Amino acid sequence: MILREQLITQGVSEKLLDDVEKFKAFYALTDQNLTSRVPQTETVFYGKDIWAMCISALLEEENILLSGPKATGKNVLADNICELFGRPQWNTSFHVNTDSASLIGTDTFIDNEVKLRRGSVYECAIHGGFGVFDEINMAKNDALVVLHSALDYRKIIDVPGYEKIGLHEATRFIGTMNYEYAGTKELNEALVSRFMTIDIPQIKEETLMVILKNNFADANEEMLSQFAGVFLDLQAKSRNSEISTKSVDLRGIIGSLKTIRRGLKPMLAVDMGVIGKSFDQYEKEIVLDVIRTRIRESWEAEDIFPER
Repeated sequence: MILREQLITQGVSEKLLDDVEKFKAFYALTDQNLTSRVPQTETVFYGKDIWAMCISALLEEENILLSGPKATGKNVLADNICELFGRPQWNTSFHVNTDSASLIGTDTFIDNEVKLRRGSVYECAIHGGFGVFDEINMAKNDALVVLHSALDYRKIIDVPGYEKIGLHEATRFIGTMNYEYAGTKELNEALVSRFMTIDIPQIKEETLMVILKNNFADANEEMLSQFAGVFLDLQAKSRNSEISTKSVDLRGIIGSLKTIRRGLKPMLAVDMGVIGKSFDQYEKEIVLDVIRTRIRESWEAEDIFPER
C-alpha cells in the first residue's frame, strides 16, 4: 500500500493529499541524483491530526518543528513527509562538531582552484529539498546563525566569500527536538518564531499495535501485544522517573522482533534490543523485571511467529 493510501485509511483529508500531489507535479524532479535522495520508508507515522498539521503548514510555505519525548516517531514522520511530498532530503544531525561550515560549506582545493564544497543547507536550498535538522536544540551558536538566515522570511543565505543564494521555492525545513536528552538546551525565541511547532505526544497502545502489526503481519497478535505491553510499561516507568528513557526504545522493540522472526529466542532478542540499552545495573534489573511479567524465558521464536 502506497503512503497516500495508508494516510487515507488513517483519515487524513483527501483534499490535503490532492494539494500535495499538485505540489509534487509543480515541482517535479527531473534529475536522477535528486530523485535518489527522496526517502523510501517502510514504517508510517500514525496520527491523523499530526499529519494534517504538518501537511497544511508545509503547503503554506512554513517550516515545522517536531517536538516530543523519545520514541514518539519524530524522525519517521520527517522521512514520511519527504516521501509524501516527493522531495530530496538533506539530513543534518546536530552535535558538538556541527558548525556553520558543515551547513553552508567550506573551501577546498579542486583543479588548482579554491572552490566551495557545499554543505547540507546550501545543497538543500538550491535544489528545493526538505532539510531535516535532527536534535536542533543541540545546535551551537555558530550553527544557529546559519539556521536563522535559512529560515528567515527573506529566504536568502549569505555565503561568506561567495555570492548570496536564494532558496528554491520548494525548500522547507523540518526540525526535530527531544527535550529530555543530555546536552540539549532551550531554543531561543528568534529561532522558535521561524517554525510552526507541533508537539508529538507519547505513543498509545492502539497506535503501537497498528505499527507493530504493519511491520509484523505474520506474528501472533496476542504475543505481539505482549511486546507492545513491554514498551508501554517501560514508558510508564520512565514517566514516573523510576528508570531513564534509554530502554524506552521502539526501535529496540522492532529490532528485537526482527531477530525473533529470524529464529532468535525472544528473551535473547529483548536482551539486545531493550535491556542492553541501559548500562546501570540497578536499572537493568527493573527493566528485566518488567519484561519478565510479559515475556517468558521458555518462549521460542515459533511462539511469536508460528509460520516461520
